Amino acid sequence: MMTGLSQGEFNIDRMCWLAGVSRASYYRHWLDSAPRRAETGLRDLIQKMALGNAHYGYRRIAALLRREGWQVNHKCILRIMREDNLLCLRARPFVPVTTNSRHGWHVVPNLAKGMLLNGLDQLWVADITFLHLAEEFAFLAVVLDAFSRKVVGWALDTHLRASLAIEALEMAIANRQPEPGSLVHHSDRPIHLRSLLRTSAASRYPGEHEPCREL
Repeated sequence: MMTGLSQGEFNIDRMCWLAGVSRASYYRHWLDSAPRRAETGLRDLIQKMALGNAHYGYRRIAALLRREGWQVNHKCILRIMREDNLLCLRARPFVPVTTNSRHGWHVVPNLAKGMLLNGLDQLWVADITFLHLAEEFAFLAVVLDAFSRKVVGWALDTHLRASLAIEALEMAIANRQPEPGSLVHHSDRPIHLRSLLRTSAASRYPGEHEPCREL
């Protein structure tokens, strides 16, 4: 029993003996996990820089990191930003024109704006957030019912691919089983949710999907 012991009462040898592991195994685990902990800290900083500077590519992010004292090369930054789906945040420089017709996305109205809700399963709101764990990141996709403000679907994984949002939406549909054409699926995170509309699975979902307007 190790309850009631003050911090620092045992040295490493004593702790290893109590845990039933060798000293070599302890150090091997520590050395193996150290790179993961370091990369988790790096990913955290890259996430903040990329989301705060959406027009920055991986080379400019790498330059910012080097100014912060990180010894990293641009290939490492490219790999991390690609894995975390941050490269798509980069946008064209702003051009003051009234319209921009040079995009491949179908323009949809803001179906959620002005909706008067009087019951469940009329408007679902989707969002994605990232969780900073000890040695890695996890990404949480949720679908909320706007009327009850309760979670109706969610998905958790270590990637930020479109399948994460799809899994959360599929859970919501399985849980609530809404009538076809009876609800609006809304998100104000177009970067992460646009891919949903490009999948053939989206055509099977009931209701309307409009991922690029704010409530």
